[in-house]
Amino acid sequence: MNKSARLKKLEKQLIREQRCLSRKYENLKKGEVTQRANIQKQKLKVQKLHHKIENIRTDYINKTIAEIVKTKPSYITMEDLNVKGMMKNRHLSKAVASQKFYEFRTKLRAKCKENGIELRVVDRFYPSSKRCHSCGCIKKDLKLSDRIYKCKCGYIEDRDFNAALNLRDAITYEIA
Repeated sequence: MNKSARLKKLEKQLIREQRCLSRKYENLKKGEVTQRANIQKQKLKVQKLHHKIENIRTDYINKTIAEIVKTKPSYITMEDLNVKGMMKNRHLSKAVASQKFYEFRTKLRAKCKENGIELRVVDRFYPSSKRCHSCGCIKKDLKLSDRIYKCKCGYIEDRDFNAALNLRDAITYEIA
C-alpha cells in the first residue's frame, strides 16, 4: 500500500485546488466577476495534480511487481478479491480504489508470463485469513479489526502472515 509523504501532500493539495475551482464556478453562477480564463487555469492545475498522483501510484505498482518477480519464485499465489463488495464499505472504498487492484493483477500476470512464473489465483471464498495455518481449524467470528490471529491450539501469528502462509499452501486454485 502506497502511503508516501509526497502522495499525501499531493492529495491534500488536490483537495485545496478542487475547492478553489469549485468556488470559481459558484461565483460564476452567482453572477460575480470571475473570468473564464482563470477557471481554465484552475482546471489545468487540478488536472496536473491528478496526473502526478496517477503517475506515483502506477510507479509504485511497477516497482512492487518488479521486486516480487526479481526474487524468481516458481509460483505466485494471489487471492481473487471481491472488489465490488469492498467498494460498498464507505470506510474502505477510497483506499481500495486508490490501490488499483485490477491494474496490479494484469501487470503481474504479464510479468509472470514474461518470466515463466506460474500465477495462481485462489477463489475469493477460500478462507485464507480465517484458517489456522497450524491446525487447519476455521475461525468463523474473525473481524477485520483483529490484526493478530489467535487459535485455540495455541498458534498466535499476524493475521496477514497467517493468510499468506495459507495462500502459499492452497490446494485449489486457477492458473492465470
